[in-house]
Amino acid sequence: MPEPRREFTRRSERIEELVHRIESAGDLATRAVAQELLQAVIELHGVAIERIVEVISETPNAETLLASLAKDEVVSGVLSLHGIHPIPVHDRVLAALEHARPYLHSHGGDVELDSIENGIVRVRLHGACGSCSSSTETMKRTIEDAIYDMAPEVTTVISEKPAAHVELVTLRAG
Repeated sequence: MPEPRREFTRRSERIEELVHRIESAGDLATRAVAQELLQAVIELHGVAIERIVEVISETPNAETLLASLAKDEVVSGVLSLHGIHPIPVHDRVLAALEHARPYLHSHGGDVELDSIENGIVRVRLHGACGSCSSSTETMKRTIEDAIYDMAPEVTTVISEKPAAHVELVTLRAG
């Protein structure tokens, strides 16, 4: 049996290819029907998967079972696609940042979550990673990949510059 993640990726790419073919079809009526059919199938699967999660939630060891399912990359991605992931996106993004932290620490940096809103995650890089010229690449390779893997519903990751350190000095009249 093929490795699940690879098989999932292969099938996802095939779906994207077919959707592209539908979108570029010349006959508008046929294209509209095909798109409606695709949407109906996605919605049907979403309802069924949501019901599966509800049934599991009613079992005695639901928390453990749902946590196990959520750890599976393929299942996690599908649950996220349908908006029914049992672990909130905020928690998954924090877990992704924890996963990225050792690499950032090894380069003298760190990261913190600033906000999550409408699929957009804002993070702040600190230390060497916040000021070095390769911080953008570091974020892209490490932080973005970790976030997109754990929370595929995230559409954008933005790195905010760390707040400037401001020192207040009180002057006395003399």
